[in-house]
Amino acid sequence: MKSALISWQVWALGAAAFAALTAIFAKIGVAAIHSDLATLIRTLVILVLLLAIVAAKGAWQPLETISRQTWIFLLLSGLATGGSWLCYFRALQLADASRVAPIDKLSVVLVAIFGAVFLGEKLSWHNWLGVAFIAAGTILVAIR
Repeated sequence: MKSALISWQVWALGAAAFAALTAIFAKIGVAAIHSDLATLIRTLVILVLLLAIVAAKGAWQPLETISRQTWIFLLLSGLATGGSWLCYFRALQLADASRVAPIDKLSVVLVAIFGAVFLGEKLSWHNWLGVAFIAAGTILVAIR
């Protein structure tokens, strides 16, 4: 039996909980400043936190041991993350967090589609039905 601390489900639920808190804290945080500045401040906090975690865990490795492909895809991932955060914080300035966050979570639907198309991941019919329900739920929550 797997320990709960190494279960991917526990980590995924943690990610969801922190994402929810992110929406609430960010909505309050962007109220009085430009959304791009808010994104920069958030990014700096994350940078400091991750530097401390990597240092504490001894997770450093020589940069030359990281493959070119890894560098390219981590760079692309970083650019996508930055774009996502910039859009997210701007959306939070323009609308309620309870409307922005569900639309942001359409990323779940897009990951399923992209995973199938680009990574060859196979989803069963009931997985696709769940993806459709997520999409429908997102629309129902976001519409006022």
